[in-house]
Amino acid sequence: MGWRAELHLRCEQRSGSSGPRTVLARKHQLGPLTLQRAFHPEGAPCHLYPLHPPGGIVGGDELELRLDVATAAHVLVTTPGAAKFYRTAGGTARQDQLLSVAPGGVLEWLPQPGILFPGARAMTRTEIHLTADARFLGWEVLSLGRPVIGERFGHGALDAALRLLRDGRVRLSERLRVAGAADLDRPTGLRGMPVVGTLIATGAIAEDLDAARAALGRCAGALTGVTLLDDLLVARALADSTEPVQRLFCALWEALRPRVLGLTAVPPRIWAT
Repeated sequence: MGWRAELHLRCEQRSGSSGPRTVLARKHQLGPLTLQRAFHPEGAPCHLYPLHPPGGIVGGDELELRLDVATAAHVLVTTPGAAKFYRTAGGTARQDQLLSVAPGGVLEWLPQPGILFPGARAMTRTEIHLTADARFLGWEVLSLGRPVIGERFGHGALDAALRLLRDGRVRLSERLRVAGAADLDRPTGLRGMPVVGTLIATGAIAEDLDAARAALGRCAGALTGVTLLDDLLVARALADSTEPVQRLFCALWEALRPRVLGLTAVPPRIWAT
């Protein structure tokens, strides 16, 4: 038996003496998944740093994060450190992240990478549900093994799903399944590179694609690509370590945030700790 943990959050826009700002309106917590408080380092947007005090996820653990961003609210989510999936004797760890954004709302989803130790068995699901003109800018990064110490994900299993829907219609659906070393090396898969990442920005136009391509050109160390699907900008990266992917996605965020959200990119303070 593993941990069962739930964290359900709802953020709403409220009026104040200095103007409207987003606040944490509701929190439901069960088990070792928590949020200490909300921060407002740049005024109206609300910054959230979910915590998992055990520090790692093992076979049998089930973690569920639900976030509801209400109408006109703006939330930025990041994490204090990487999510670590440890080796298991047989059970599967599950992590579900269900993100909903109401009309006029904004969600920036900027977590640290997920790291799978050799022998881990994990199922992860991130679903983003947007309504009407809701906007999203964020990423997901996974490291299969710990390449910084030469440790390879030679055994174990990963089933990772990422979906974005608008008004109930699927706009993007991706799934990565890895069941051993052979899946890491396929030329049509990860090409031997243990770190994979996807960045998504909604409300993009052709000029935003040009800006993203320029940002890609300034960052070396990763195999990258970016495309525009209607108003959905999708960037992907493969690399031999997490550092170039994180550097690349931060550069894309800095380039795209002013363009698609109208705000200067101010890195969360926790990134500097």
